[in-house]
Amino acid sequence: MPSTPAAAARQILNHLQEVMAARNSAQAKLNKVVDIIGKALSSEVCSIYLVREGLLELFATRGLKQEAVHVTRMAMGEGLVGLIATNVETLNLDEAASHPDYSYRPETGEELFHSFAGVPIVRRERAIGVLCVQHVEPRRYDEVEIEALQTVAMVLSELIANAELADDGPTDSRVQDTGTIMLQGLQLVMGMGRGHAVFHQPRVHIEHTVAEDTEAERQRVISAFTKMREQIDRMTGTAEFGTEGEHQEVLETYKMFAYDEGWARRINEAIDSGLTAEAAIERVQQRTRMRMRQIDDPLLSDRMHDLEDLANRLLRIVSGQLGTAAQMGLRQDAILIARNLGPAELLEYDRRRLKGVILEEGSLTAHVTIVARAMGVPVLGRVREIRHKVNEGDLILMDVASNSLLIRPTPDMDEAFENRLHVTQKRRAEFAAMRDLPSVTTDGQRIELMVNAGLREDAQALDLVGADGIGLFRTEFQFLVSATLPQREKQQRLYKDVLDAAGDRPVIFRTVDIGGDKALPYMTRDGDEELEDNPAMGWRALRLALDRDGLMKAQARALLEASAGKVLNIMFPMVSEPWEYEQARALVEHQREWLLSQRKKLPTAVRYGAMLEVPALAEVLDILLPKLDFLSVGTNDLTQFLFAADRAHPKLAERYDWLSVAILRFLDRVVRTCEAYECPVGVCGEMGGRTLEAMALIGLGVRRLSITPASVGPVKAMIRGVDASELRALMRSLLDNGAVDFRARLTAWATEREIELN
Repeated sequence: MPSTPAAAARQILNHLQEVMAARNSAQAKLNKVVDIIGKALSSEVCSIYLVREGLLELFATRGLKQEAVHVTRMAMGEGLVGLIATNVETLNLDEAASHPDYSYRPETGEELFHSFAGVPIVRRERAIGVLCVQHVEPRRYDEVEIEALQTVAMVLSELIANAELADDGPTDSRVQDTGTIMLQGLQLVMGMGRGHAVFHQPRVHIEHTVAEDTEAERQRVISAFTKMREQIDRMTGTAEFGTEGEHQEVLETYKMFAYDEGWARRINEAIDSGLTAEAAIERVQQRTRMRMRQIDDPLLSDRMHDLEDLANRLLRIVSGQLGTAAQMGLRQDAILIARNLGPAELLEYDRRRLKGVILEEGSLTAHVTIVARAMGVPVLGRVREIRHKVNEGDLILMDVASNSLLIRPTPDMDEAFENRLHVTQKRRAEFAAMRDLPSVTTDGQRIELMVNAGLREDAQALDLVGADGIGLFRTEFQFLVSATLPQREKQQRLYKDVLDAAGDRPVIFRTVDIGGDKALPYMTRDGDEELEDNPAMGWRALRLALDRDGLMKAQARALLEASAGKVLNIMFPMVSEPWEYEQARALVEHQREWLLSQRKKLPTAVRYGAMLEVPALAEVLDILLPKLDFLSVGTNDLTQFLFAADRAHPKLAERYDWLSVAILRFLDRVVRTCEAYECPVGVCGEMGGRTLEAMALIGLGVRRLSITPASVGPVKAMIRGVDASELRALMRSLLDNGAVDFRARLTAWATEREIELN
C-alpha cells in the first residue's frame, strides 16, 4: 500500500477509470471494483451495499459468499452498514462483533472476519450506499487506507448515480405537501419575522469526479482560492460594526480560515489522488462534515461550520455556479433558509429585506449567531430537515420567543400573526415612551432594572431601553469568539469601552464562566475531557479560573486598569463554598496592590460580589455574606441544580418551573438571610425577565433584576402597576400555606388589579 492517501487513492482510481470506460454492465463494473479495492488494500473482503427501496442491499462483494448478493438486506440504521448510511459517518473497527450495533448475517459467511472499515457513498449530502472492507486478523485500518476508501466512494457515487442503481431521491426538489405545518427549533436570536422562503444557495452537483489533467485542476483551485480570499477581504473590510468589537474578531477568525494553508494543502492532496477540483473540495468537505458529527465541543463545532461555509463558497467559484440568494438580491421580505451560515455570508444580505434566518444547525455561540444579534435579525436554529419541508417562495411566520415557526399559514393565521406583530410594535413604542420613567411601584418602592450583556455593542441598550445599568456583563463572550486567548490589553479595551458607554450607571462584570459546555480549544489540557461527563457541574467558571490563575490574574488586571477613576463591580460565578470566594477576592486584591506599587491609576472602589447558582452556597450564607458587597442569584443554573433537571431537555420542561413552591421557598430563604445581613441581593437570569415571575420576585423582596434589554419595557410596565407591600403579603401567605398553584393565584391577583403581564 502506498504511504500517502493521494498515492493510495491514485493507484485505485487508475484501475477504476479503465473499469468505468469499459462497455460492461453496471453490475459487472461493481464486481470488478470490489476486486480492485480488496487487492489494493490487502483485504480479504470488499463489499458494496446500495440503498434500494429504502433498504441497504448487498450489491457486490469480494470475500463474502456470492449467494448473499442481492439477498442480504438491512434497514437504515440496522447493523454497522446501516449505522454508516444513517449517520453518514466512517467506522474503523479492529473487532466488528464487539460494536453494539453489530448485526450477524449467517448467509454472508462473515463470521470468519474480525476487522471492519466502512465509508458512506454520498450523493447530494445523503448516503446512497456503503463501501466496506473486512480482514481476518483484528486490526484497525490505517488513515491512508480510510482516506483512499473515501476518495473511491466519491467516484463510485458518480458511477452508481449514472447507472441509476440506487435510490437518489426525487429529481423534483419541490416539497409535495402544500398544507400548513408548524416547527420548532433552538432559540438563537429573539424576534418576530414574516417573509417568503429563500434558500441561501443552490446545491452544486458535481458531475465529474475523475481528473484528466491534475495540474489543470490544481490551477483552477489556486485561482478559486485567490478569488475567494478577495471576496472575504472585501466583506470583512466593509462590515458595519466599526473597527473593533467581538463581531470584528469573529470575522477575523473567519478570515484566518480562508488563508489556512493546511486546508488548501488537503484539497491539493485530493487532486493528487486523481480528483477534479470540484470533487477534491467536496471530498475534503465531506471529511469536515463527518468530523463535525463527532465533535461535542460547541466552539470547535462552530469553527468547523465556518470552514464548511468557506468550502461552499470555494466550490461555487470553481464550478462557475456563483449565484447565492444574496448575490441575486432579495426582491421581497424574506426568511432565509440554510443548513448553516458563516458570518460573512450573512453580511451579504440586504437587511431591509431580511426578516429572519432559519438554520438546520446552529448554536448560541456560533459566529453567525453573534453577527445576527448585532444586525437585529431573528434566528431559529436546529430546525431539522427544514430544507426538505419548505418550497422556495412559501410564506413563513417566525416568532423566536415562542419557538414557533409556521410554514404556509392559512390566511387567518397570517392575519393573526400580523395583528400580533402590530401589537408587538405598538407595545414597543409604548415601552419606548416609558423609557425615562423610573421603575417604581405604586407604593413608592424603587426596583433597579438592569440588563444582561456580553458584547461591546450591548451597552448601547442602556439608553435605548432606559435601564439602570448592566447587572451582568458576561466576560466570556470575548473568549468564545477569539481563536486564541484574548490578550490582556484587548480585554482592557473592551471593559473600558463598556464602562464609558455606561457613564455613571453601574456595570457588574462577571469573571469568565468558561469550561463545561463552553469549552475553549486553547484552554483544554490533557485529561480534562475525561472529567466532563456532566459539563454543567464540571471543571468550569470559578473552579477553572482558580485552577488556571494566570487567566484570572490577567483578567483582574484588565478590569482594574479599565476601571481607573470609577467604581469596579466584580462578581465570581458558580461559588460553591466561602473559601472559593475568598481565594478569588484575594487574587484580585493582590493585583490591585501590585498596580498600586507600579503607580497605576486604580478604581475609586472595588465592590465584590458572588453568584448563588450552586444550592450548597445557601447553607453557608451566614459565613459568606459579611464578606460580600452584594449577592446575585443566577436562576438558570440554580433551578436546574435544584430540580436535577437539564434546562435544555424538552422532556423536562414542565419540571423547570420558576413558580414552583420549592424554588420560591428557596429564594425566599436567601432573600430574608440577605436582608438580615444588610447585603443587597439581585436576580440575574431568565426568571427576572418574565413579568409574572418578576412580580413574584418583587413579592419576595428582590429589589434588583438584571434581564435582557427586550424584557425591560414589559417588566417596568408591570412594576409601575404593582403595590409591592400588598404583593409581599400575598407571597408570604402563599408560601406559609404551601400553595401549589402559584402561577394561577398570582395571575388572578394581577388580573383583578389590571396589572399588565406580557
